[in-house]
Amino acid sequence: MRVTRGAQGLVRTAVVVRAGAAPLWWLGVVAAAVGVLPVGFTGRRIGVLGGAVLFLVVAAAVAYSRRQRYVRLTRGASRAGKFDVLQDRQVTVRNWRRGHRWWLALAFLAAVGSSFAVPAAGGMALAGAGAGLWLKAAWLGRREQRESALLWLRVDWLGPRAGAPVGKRVKGYRATGTAAGDAAPGGARRR
Repeated sequence: MRVTRGAQGLVRTAVVVRAGAAPLWWLGVVAAAVGVLPVGFTGRRIGVLGGAVLFLVVAAAVAYSRRQRYVRLTRGASRAGKFDVLQDRQVTVRNWRRGHRWWLALAFLAAVGSSFAVPAAGGMALAGAGAGLWLKAAWLGRREQRESALLWLRVDWLGPRAGAPVGKRVKGYRATGTAAGDAAPGGARRR
């Protein structure tokens, strides 16, 4: 690993990935519960069975999407500089949720609205997206533990809406030891 010069604000990659898991999961669960009330065009039974399939498909798609880019950025990670500022986990989560609050609200409304056609399916798909993000964060955590290095990226590369940690603006990751920051490997709170 090479050492980079110049202080930068750094945010944990796994925390950014994990930040959307809880709101998507809970909004999906609520939307599915509300979505069971209308009979819809397909009927409740078909809606719930279709929703279960959607849950699995969306969770797998989200969990496995863009993994090659994560691996490429991880392999090219440079060592974080002495004066780099590591952002707290709570700040990262709050910023992600603020940047995505309107998208989350629209996704929830779309999931509830789709229940009039296919009961509960939209909510279960939304919950699947949350589960997929959690699985992706867990996968990143296993990589961090195996390599004994936590992965970070520059805050300014995420943009005002806290974009994807593998987006076009992201040129590379930085690495620190596993004791750095206030989040464990995978982005969970340290115990």
